[in-house]
Amino acid sequence: MFFSKKLQKFKNIKHCFFSRKNGFSKGIYKSLNCGLGSSDKKENILRNLNSVSEEIGCKKESLITLNQNHSSQVLCFKSDTDVKNKLAGDAMVSTVKNIGIGILTADCASIFFYDPKNKIIGCSHAGWKGAFNGIIKNTVEKFNELNSNNKDLVAVVGPCINKKNYKVRNDFFKKFTDKDKKNEIFFEKAENEKYFFDLRGFINNEISNLGIVDVENIEKDTFSEKNFFYSYRRSLLNKEQDYGRCISVILMT
Repeated sequence: MFFSKKLQKFKNIKHCFFSRKNGFSKGIYKSLNCGLGSSDKKENILRNLNSVSEEIGCKKESLITLNQNHSSQVLCFKSDTDVKNKLAGDAMVSTVKNIGIGILTADCASIFFYDPKNKIIGCSHAGWKGAFNGIIKNTVEKFNELNSNNKDLVAVVGPCINKKNYKVRNDFFKKFTDKDKKNEIFFEKAENEKYFFDLRGFINNEISNLGIVDVENIEKDTFSEKNFFYSYRRSLLNKEQDYGRCISVILMT
């Protein structure tokens, strides 16, 4: 389990970037696999999610996750009646207390946001596609719709794949640089028309461009730290048929 020093200062906030440890799943899913989209035994995943809800301090039906699809879609919960589980999207913003909002990852970054002034929490699922298509900007705009000022926001970027383990093809590089030539700084040339991509750097740049200055990074590499994290890319490399998902949860009391 990994925590933000910035968020730990707020007594009304509970949060955790959960590792893959201390769960009930077996084999390639060992052990805290929280991804219902995986082929793991459903009863094990539900036991894992129940364990997470107990750890974070909410009822199991109050632990809310999404049907993530690498989109730029953000859900907003302003009251108990708005809160629904497994909606399609890749970010949530909430003013509702005692509801744990969670993001599932296996190399992508989960990002927590908190506005201590207006008491609003948020979380985003930011892989390359979501970050490229504006999930971070869209999440912050939902905060703005609730009268939040970007300068009041705390942002915490969770564990994700490290640049040295994120090799991409030339077409990927071109997609980013065609959008903005300045994006070249997030790539380092490798062999045979390939590049290393700095996902964390790109995410932090997106956050910075929105005028958010209170930012923290949980500097953990999901690819290389296999005892702590699931990794989509590592599972491909090892020719495994599937992979688990870690969960990150934030809750306001």
